[in-house]
Amino acid sequence: MENKMTLIGDKFPEIEVKTTMGMMKLPEVHKGKWFVFFSHPADFTPVCTTEFVAFQKRYYDFKKLNCELIGLSIDQVFSHIKWVQWIKENLDTEIQFPVVADDTGKISEMLGFIHPGKGTNTVRAVLIVDPEGTIRAILYYPQELGRNMDEILRMVRALQVGDKHKVGIPANWPNNELIGDEVIIPPASDVKTAEERMKKYECYDWWLCHKKIS
Repeated sequence: MENKMTLIGDKFPEIEVKTTMGMMKLPEVHKGKWFVFFSHPADFTPVCTTEFVAFQKRYYDFKKLNCELIGLSIDQVFSHIKWVQWIKENLDTEIQFPVVADDTGKISEMLGFIHPGKGTNTVRAVLIVDPEGTIRAILYYPQELGRNMDEILRMVRALQVGDKHKVGIPANWPNNELIGDEVIIPPASDVKTAEERMKKYECYDWWLCHKKIS
C-alpha cells in the first residue's frame, strides 16, 4: 500500500478498526462529533505512557467540546489491553478512550503515519477531525518528543470558535499578545467593506480588525 501524506481537507477514510473497546467503524461511530485520532510509536514505552496519562487527564475537557479521543499503534490488541491495565494499576489512571490495534500497519500506511526513515513504528501523528469527517488539522512529532495536549485541546476549541463565528484565530489565542482573547474579522474583499470595517470594529488597519465574542 502506498505511504501517502494525509492532507488538511481530506475526508477521514471509512475503515473498520479493532480496538480495546471492540470493533468500530470510523468515522461513522463519531458522526456528528469531533474526534482526535492520534498514533504513538509503541506500547510499554516511557514517552508514550506519559502521553496517554496526559490525554486521559484532559479526557473530559475534550468531551465538553463534543470531541472524542482515539489512539493507535502498530501493536496487537492484547498488548494495548495489558498496557492500559498497567497504567491503571501503576499510575492510578484509567484510560477511557479506545486504542486501535493496527498490527498489520495498513491503517498507518494509509494515513501516512510511518516515517520512511524511522523503521516500521508510527510517528506521533495527530489528526483533528470535524463532525463531517473532514480532517481539519494535522500534527507530526518525532518519536523522542512527547506532545503538548493543552495545545491539541486549544486547537479543537479554536477550530470550533472559528467555524461558529466565521472568524480567524490569532496566535496563542486566547492569550494573544496584540488582541488578547478577541478574534480576527476576515479581510475585506472590496473598498467599501474595507472602509466600513474601520468604523465598525477595532482595527490596526482595514485588513487587521478584531472583535470580542460572547
